[in-house]
Amino acid sequence: MDPVDLLNDWLATSALRASTRAEYGREIGYFIAWCAHQTPPVDVLTAGPADIAAWSHDHHLHALLDGRPFDGPDALGYLAAAHPDAARTHDRRITALTQYYEAARNRGHITLPPDLSVLRSGVPRPAGAKNRLDPRERAVLLACTGGWGPQRSKHYQRDQLIVYLLLEGLRPAHVVRIDRRHLYPQPDGFWDIRAPDDHENVGRKFTLDPLTGAALKAYLAVRPDPVEPDEHALLLNTHRRALSSGWLNMLIGQIAATHPLLADRDPAITADAVAHTGLWDAPEQANG
Repeated sequence: MDPVDLLNDWLATSALRASTRAEYGREIGYFIAWCAHQTPPVDVLTAGPADIAAWSHDHHLHALLDGRPFDGPDALGYLAAAHPDAARTHDRRITALTQYYEAARNRGHITLPPDLSVLRSGVPRPAGAKNRLDPRERAVLLACTGGWGPQRSKHYQRDQLIVYLLLEGLRPAHVVRIDRRHLYPQPDGFWDIRAPDDHENVGRKFTLDPLTGAALKAYLAVRPDPVEPDEHALLLNTHRRALSSGWLNMLIGQIAATHPLLADRDPAITADAVAHTGLWDAPEQANG
């Protein structure tokens, strides 16, 4: 299918707000035009993160990066620190493209959408922004998390567990500090866990719902051995080292980008907003 026809068909049937449809149509139209003008032309439907990074640099970010190439976490970190508003706009473009490739997959034009989480800045929410998901948003996030399987992430069990841990009320810094030596299953299906503090004290105890406990057991069954034998963090990245708390924003943003209700949210969903939400209908009863 022609990329422009796909764009128009998707937007015409999308549940996105009219203003968002206009924004997404404009931005993705720029990307389609950029692809056509490359030598050789880039196939829009098979474009990968490297192509989208090159377009982002050429059209939006080159003037903001102070001569840096847009080629990895260092550039994203600089963008988030030096130009947070531009970083949020960039992340919104990544959300638009994620939705576009989801539409291509749903219509059978591609098998797997590209993993664009590596292109997110993960910039925090602006000060004073809404810091909790409403019940409908939480329900959609849970549905998106359930659908976040091996076709979306090689580490989907870990990713699903992260969302549940945040919904338990653990802040992002707590989530990445959970110690695999301090996981205590209880007879009633709940789990007690601990996350060491900055001084490596044992840390506060958190009690996990059986739903989160099931996700924890699923992850433990596939958790790789860390590179360093003295690495005790439960959650490991692709290189088998401890995750950084900032990466959680990138993950949450990419999961949210798979559904129009969450993709259309302003401000965008962050890991901290999920942690303030609560797993059930009484957020005040969460661990936070």
